[in-house]
Order: sequence, then C-alpha cells, then structure tokens
Amino acid sequence: AASRLEISMPPVVEVEVGGTARIECNFYIPENASYTYIDWFYVDRSNKQVRLYHVTAGGVLEDDTDYKSRLSLGEDKALSLSAVTVQDAMTFVCQVGAGSYGVGENSTQLRVYSELPADPDPCSRLSLPPQIAKCVSKNSFPPPNITWHKNGEQLHAQPNKVTITSVLTHESSGLFTVSSTLYAPVTRQDSHSSFHCTLHYWLRGQRHSLESKGVKVNIFYPAEHLKLRVVSSSALVKEGDNVTLVCEADGNPQPVFSFYKKNRGEWEDLSSLTDSGVLNLHDVNKSNTGTYRCQSLDLDDMSQIEEDVDLVVNYIEGVRVKMEPSSTLREGDSVTLSCDAHSPVDLKYQWRDEKGRKLVEGNQLFLSNLTFETANTFSCKVMAPSVPGLEQSKKVSLAVEGKPRIVAISSPLYVRQDEVINLTCKAIAFPRPTVQWSINGTAHEYMDNQHIASNLTVRVSHDLLQAGAMCRVSNKLGVSEKHIQLLDQKSTAESQGVIIVAIIVAILVVAVLGAVIYFLHKKGKIPCGRAGKQDITKPEARKDKIVVEVKSDKLSEEAGLLQGANGEKRAAADQVGPSFGSRP
Repeated sequence: AASRLEISMPPVVEVEVGGTARIECNFYIPENASYTYIDWFYVDRSNKQVRLYHVTAGGVLEDDTDYKSRLSLGEDKALSLSAVTVQDAMTFVCQVGAGSYGVGENSTQLRVYSELPADPDPCSRLSLPPQIAKCVSKNSFPPPNITWHKNGEQLHAQPNKVTITSVLTHESSGLFTVSSTLYAPVTRQDSHSSFHCTLHYWLRGQRHSLESKGVKVNIFYPAEHLKLRVVSSSALVKEGDNVTLVCEADGNPQPVFSFYKKNRGEWEDLSSLTDSGVLNLHDVNKSNTGTYRCQSLDLDDMSQIEEDVDLVVNYIEGVRVKMEPSSTLREGDSVTLSCDAHSPVDLKYQWRDEKGRKLVEGNQLFLSNLTFETANTFSCKVMAPSVPGLEQSKKVSLAVEGKPRIVAISSPLYVRQDEVINLTCKAIAFPRPTVQWSINGTAHEYMDNQHIASNLTVRVSHDLLQAGAMCRVSNKLGVSEKHIQLLDQKSTAESQGVIIVAIIVAILVVAVLGAVIYFLHKKGKIPCGRAGKQDITKPEARKDKIVVEVKSDKLSEEAGLLQGANGEKRAAADQVGPSFGSRP
C-alpha cells in the first residue's frame, strides 16, 4: 500500500466547442484517512492559479469567477464545465489537503476542438501553375491533416504537376488553424471536374475524417467547335411557325456570335436581330427559306469559327378553284369544280360543304342536276400529309339561275267578308325576283337565302271573295303565277249543313227499306230458292206485271242466267245487281 497522499487525474480532456467538459480528481490517503479540504483551480494566461471551489467536511464554497455560471461539482467531487468555448482551453488543478499526510495536487489540460473545415475557395482566374482551391480548418486540436481529391481520387504532390502547400497557425487559445492550398495544371476537360478537401483528425483516441463540398474550377479556353441548330415546335418547319436558330461554342467564356443569311449570293448581316447566340424568327414564310451562318469571335486570340445550316420552310400557295363549264349555271345543269395549289411537298385535296362536312377526297367535285336548293358554298381543303398541320382552304360559291318557282302559297283560304287577312306567297329564284299581286294592299317582303316571301295585308271585299287573288313572281328568266282561292266561311257552313241533312235522310230511307224487306221475308212472301229468284205476287205471273228479281252473291252457275215468269232466259251480263223494270 502507498505510504503517502496520491492524486490521479487524466492529463488531457478533449471537448467539442459547445459541449460539457468533466474533469475527475481521484485521490488516495493512507490508512483511509479523510481529506481536510479539496480545492479546484484553473491556470490563467499569466500562469496564476485562480480558485474555483473550496470543499470541506462542512460544505462547498464556490468562488466568484467568470466560470461561476457554467461550473458544477459532482458527488465524487469531479468538476464539470458546460458550454465550452475555445477560450476555455487551459489547465485545471485539483488540490487535496490530508492533515498530517500533507497536501497533494495534479492537473488536467482541457483541449477544445472544432471539427468542421472551411469550404475550399476556387480561384476566379487560373494562373500558371494555377491555384485550384484553398481549404482552411480553424480552432482545431490536435492539428488536423488535410488531403486533396479530384473526382473522388486523392491527389499527391508531384514536381511540376501537383503542388500542395500547408500553413499551421497556433492560436493564443492553444488551438490550431490549418490551411492547405492546391495547385495543379488543368485542361478544358477539367471544366467538369470536381475538387474537394478532406480533414483528418484525432478525437478521443480515434481517427475521423470530414469532407468539404465539391467545387468546380472556372477554366478559360478558346472555342474549337461551333454548332448551329434549328429549334422548332415541329420536326418539319411550316409557314406560320416560330423558329429559333441557336449557335453554341465549346469555349469558355462563350465568344461573340454573329448571324448571316445568304441572299442572292451575298451574306446579309442579321446580328442586330440576335441575342447571345440566338436568332428568333417569328411567323416564318417561304421567304425565310435559305442558308444561315453563325460566326464566333474569341476576344482573347481573335480567332473565328463559322458554321452553316439550311432552313426549309414548307408552304402551300396559289390555291385556286376552276369551274367547268365557266358559263352561267341554270337549274338542271351539271358542273365540275377542280382545285389546284403549289407546294414543295406532295399535296392531298378534300372537298367539304358549307357546314364543314366532308364530301369527297380528291381535287375534283362533280355536281349534277343543280337546283336552287343545292348548297351554294363549297370549300377545297389542301393538306400536306408529310408536314403535320400544313393546310389551306379555298371557298367557292355557286349561283344557280332560273325562273322563279313558287314553293308555298296560302290557298285555299277561308275568310269572311270585310275581314282583314294576310295573303302569303313564297318563291325561290336567282337572280332575285319581284313579287306582284293582282289586288291592292300592303305588301311586306323578306329574303331567306334564295327564298323570297311576300305577305299582303288586305280587307276582304265582295269582288275579292268572288275572284280571289293572283301572286306573280318574275325575273329576267321567266314568270310564275299562282291563284289564291278565297272561300266564304258562312256559305261553306250552310253547304255543310245541307250535306249533313241529306246524309241523315238517306240513312233513314235505307233503314225503312230494310225493315220492309225483313218483314216480308218473315211472312214468307219472299221465299228463297236455288234459282235465286221468285215472283212476289202470284205463282203464275202475267207478262204485264212488274217482277222483282233478287241475285245472290253465292250463286255460281245458276247465277249466269235469270229466268222470267214466262220461261224466257236472259244473259247475266244484262243484269247489274238488283234491277227494276216492267214487261211489255
């Protein structure tokens, strides 16, 4: 066993900025004696000990220092310091008094570290050898090691190729600041390369690493290739499209671009219409077809590169319709409509009516037996199947001439004398006809397509009721007339009454006659035999008496002849149903 007082403390305690540091003070007193006091100190910048705590059996006394609000003492008398800053990196002393065994002390150095390195800073312009980037780690302990990487692969110093310089700064706080700068030659291919640094440091006896963000180096180099392309909403450009010509170079920075168009063997300067290598052409037509040139100028070495592209604008023009025969059309005629157009691509034709309904495919439309009612407007639709969306239409109107044809008239018309009525006459014709009435009145006319309608307002007189009215429609090709019959509603009603009475009387007569015949049949006065006839009066009728012969529809051969009372026979063709007659 030890024969003297011993104090045991860790030589170094590491803590991250913002964390809590715990420093233990373990001691041994011979014969298990008790301590008299325990004092905690820290060593300031002037190497002077400043007391923090005084612990005795009677209690704990905390001195008034700048650490008072962040200090605490555990049950095992360990010292804890919270919210550590880089200024807290100093030495802490634990002193134990043990009476006759004397006084002993030991110390722990508190080290504060920051594990985040600064991001590398790429240079703005390359030099020879170029500085690629700089990596800085501040307030670290122990000092870290910095390595450099390109596209994930570590770079090593090589004479005349890769140079890495490092600077180590020991701050007054006891922490370290390390900076590392990477120099390396680059080519235009390195414009897509990514560089980053990695910080390697020790913490609590273990090795850690932390990577910075990757950076790309802005490398300047002249253009070697030029690309001029046509950008359009469709694969094949058509009239009415918006087209953009884009010129791109592989240099950095981009050179100055100029645009030209070949016009009759000479190049027309279009640079005033361009913006940063872009030429916009709006609502193009066939005049925009041609060869375009983009020219780049590098301001560093004044080198020039040129690139040409051909722009083809597809179009349809000259749509026309030919009518055969071209003379004036009359009702009943036939006509052929032919459609034609010009385009650098193959065309397809289609005929439609005025409502947009497809009639036929092809460039010809044949119409026969023309009438006024034939649709007078047709449309020829011209399309380019190889260029989606490229189409044009041409309308044609047909005028079918003919003399007027009255299609509607208000006849017969039931009226009353002195009544005010409207007479209507509607006709169709071309050229436009005139409508005349045979009587005076107030006329109103209106047109509906090729139809003309006339309404005549007139008061019914006795003469008008007797004669009626005449509607006369005429143009240069002929005249059509129709008569309007006026019927007196009163006379018509009386005539209808007489007819009804006559019908009733006829029905009564038939009913009475039927009753008489039925009565005689019941009395046996009219027996029926196979001969189909019988005398009404006596068995032996005289020749000077009237006889009644009845013919049955069911008779076959016997119905061919009818026999009289005197035994004479007559042909059946001389009989028509029941016949009434007298003998001579």
